[in-house]
Amino acid sequence: MMMADRVATDLHAPKAVVLLSGGLDSSTTLAIARHQGFACHALSVAYGQRHAAELTAAARVASAAGVREHRVMHVDLAGIGGSALTDASIAVPEAPTTGIPVTYVPARNTLLLALALAWAEVLGAIDIFVGVTAVDYSGYPDCRPEFIAAFAHLANLATKAGVEGRQCRIHAPLIAWSKERIIREGIARGVDYSITVSCYQADAEGRACGNCDACRLRRAGFSAAGVGDPTRYR
Repeated sequence: MMMADRVATDLHAPKAVVLLSGGLDSSTTLAIARHQGFACHALSVAYGQRHAAELTAAARVASAAGVREHRVMHVDLAGIGGSALTDASIAVPEAPTTGIPVTYVPARNTLLLALALAWAEVLGAIDIFVGVTAVDYSGYPDCRPEFIAAFAHLANLATKAGVEGRQCRIHAPLIAWSKERIIREGIARGVDYSITVSCYQADAEGRACGNCDACRLRRAGFSAAGVGDPTRYR
């Protein structure tokens, strides 16, 4: 397809807001949304996360994917604390734990989806994509299908668009996928995982620790997929 033809096609494509952290899952979700024909508006959120290198990664991913627009919004969840990802005094676990880990960020996905919902309404979009998964994950309560369904119900009660009959759709295409399948699907859609950052305590250059839960799940996924791990470790 000629560049001019592709641009013309994009102008008539339905809009979608895609939450983009810069990690493996959200980058794959963006590729899936693009593959489904959506004109993607990527939204990243600086919420006070200690692994802020993921935001730089998100910019790289958005640029590589050719999104319509990429915005970064700011929310001070570090001011609330209560998570190893927002409070430097709480250590990120480097061994498997039981129960919901201290890397859980209270209300994070609720807030992120709310921001995506607000932008979608302004854009006139009814589709929101989020890269949550309830398989090969850390056990966060806001990554479950029940949460996504409940938020979609809330969205259609809480917005002008929903009340007027333009029902919002929350897409969570990875929710029942293993990391192995996510990686295979992403590679099939051209995702360059070397530019993504998943580590909970990545350094300023985006290099991973190799020991946190996110690193373990990511590395196991590449191994299961039979694909070389492109992650930069420090």
